[in-house]
Amino acid sequence: MRTNVKSILLNGAMAYVLVILPLGTVCAPAQTTKPAAKAAPNVTAIDILLEPDAMMLKHAQAVNDRLRKVFPKGFALDATHRPHITLVQRFVLTKNLDKVYAAVSKVFTSANVTGLKLEAFEYYYIPDKDLGLSGIVIKPTPELIKLEMQVIDAVTPFAEKTGTSAAFVTGDVPEVLPALITYVSEFVPKSSGENYHPHVTTGLATREYLDKMLKEPFEAFTFSPTGAAVYHLGHFGTAAKKLKQFDVKH
Repeated sequence: MRTNVKSILLNGAMAYVLVILPLGTVCAPAQTTKPAAKAAPNVTAIDILLEPDAMMLKHAQAVNDRLRKVFPKGFALDATHRPHITLVQRFVLTKNLDKVYAAVSKVFTSANVTGLKLEAFEYYYIPDKDLGLSGIVIKPTPELIKLEMQVIDAVTPFAEKTGTSAAFVTGDVPEVLPALITYVSEFVPKSSGENYHPHVTTGLATREYLDKMLKEPFEAFTFSPTGAAVYHLGHFGTAAKKLKQFDVKH
């Protein structure tokens, strides 16, 4: 038997999906007819988020570059791993996405999103065995928490209790880990309000290296969001695909 191992990191928890193929498996001949279009899922897993400015992007990229040098198997900050600050993750009916956009847009157009002054003050990581998912921690100011709660209130009328793997961007690994479904289902209240932990994820490395990095002095810096958007969630909670960009005050 030939085994192909794919790794998935879910909020710091590393899981391995084994795809087992019999020896001698060959690719099927090219189809002469176009396959039927995949039906849209009934439920979509979304991340309503803030997009950081150049100052935060510079720091996040510097950490990511550093981590990939010592752990090349880690991920790059790219189109499917966009640096961001999550406000809320929820399941919503796909047919109600436009209603969600309209309700959340009212919050962002009335709030002074780009006027928020946020402070990044330390590194952290979520451990899993010998690895850790690294991030830059942001102080949860009263203004940021207020914005988060306003967004939660706007999306709550459209929120579904849970969803399935079909609600996510899954690529060639069709099933997401059950823990991710639980995390999104329970984001409110377990990761919101007084439990809100704003951060920007920066990459993956060994815990041994991250422990040393966390002991280094951290030069705090301030930054501001430049935009707000809704993304379709992918494996391990990534902002995988932009669904809607909002107009914000500049």
